[in-house]
Amino acid sequence: MPLAPFFQSGYAGYQHRSGDRYEAALRGNKGMFRYILRRIYQMIVILVIVSFVVFLLIQLIPGDVATALLGEGASEKDYQLLREKLGLDRPIYIRYLKWAGSMLRGDLGHSVINKFPVTQLFAQRLPYTIQLAVCGMILAIVISIPLGIAAALKQNSIIDASIRGFSTFGTAMPNFWLGLILILIFSLWLRWLPSSGMTSLSSGFFKWLARMIMPAMTIGIRFSAIVVRQTRAAFLEILRADYIRTARAKGVSEFSINYKHVLRNALIPVITVIGLQLGRLIGGAVVTEMIFQVPGMGSLIADAVFSRDIAVIQGGVMIATLGVLGINFIVDIVYGIVDPRVRTSGVKSR
Repeated sequence: MPLAPFFQSGYAGYQHRSGDRYEAALRGNKGMFRYILRRIYQMIVILVIVSFVVFLLIQLIPGDVATALLGEGASEKDYQLLREKLGLDRPIYIRYLKWAGSMLRGDLGHSVINKFPVTQLFAQRLPYTIQLAVCGMILAIVISIPLGIAAALKQNSIIDASIRGFSTFGTAMPNFWLGLILILIFSLWLRWLPSSGMTSLSSGFFKWLARMIMPAMTIGIRFSAIVVRQTRAAFLEILRADYIRTARAKGVSEFSINYKHVLRNALIPVITVIGLQLGRLIGGAVVTEMIFQVPGMGSLIADAVFSRDIAVIQGGVMIATLGVLGINFIVDIVYGIVDPRVRTSGVKSR
């Protein structure tokens, strides 16, 4: 029997399979590239819309920064001169285009109250907000994922009911109320922790940790309450899947089923929720920073609202929006890598 046709047919089949894998990888790379471009385009559109809405709403607020600086008893001439100096007498679209152009160059303007560039002010305050958000997220993950798994494995038991009660309580509980309760218990009654203020890590880890625990708990408990529900629901959904029943029928141990098969698949939607909720921590940090007197971005924006410091308000909203969009963008990319169906949904197959 001649062997040449056999080897030739085998080599041709190998070339065909290799070509199919190459084309599939190429389509996947193109799909990922288009997926990233779509997300970047959506981010740009959202930033433009948010910048216009924020600028318009602030201009519609009764009164302006000139009134806040001069007071109610200033003369009309002084008021008009200050408005002209600040550029408030120009049409609104001119002011918006000028502000948007400066923002594209990285210039968010100057604070009329502090007399400092807005970029410099947020560069000093932003590290405290980032530390608070990261600590709250870590605390929430450490609490929520084990509780969610326990609730799913002990479904309809007392443990499950208690964990679901904690989740409902944490979701409905306002940050400011929880912060005040923590101050009352740990600062006034037990005298274990300082009630307010924040220090940097350079002053000592334990001093920093003592002032970070209660603010991180304030935003982390609400965060964990949401992740607990998602973890429980995802775990229960995977437990009911057909391949889990097949694994049990084959005699696979419960430990292997729960922690090798169920957990890996259940964490995909949980990671997505964690990433999306991380952006909300910035909003929750505003109230928390005011309660615990943390010198972060939230307290800076709150002070700017009371003093009508428009440049700081607009810059803070845009920085917060950019942070939330950046987090969501990273989550979308990671989710596109984990689940190829997401990145190839908009790509036509050949």
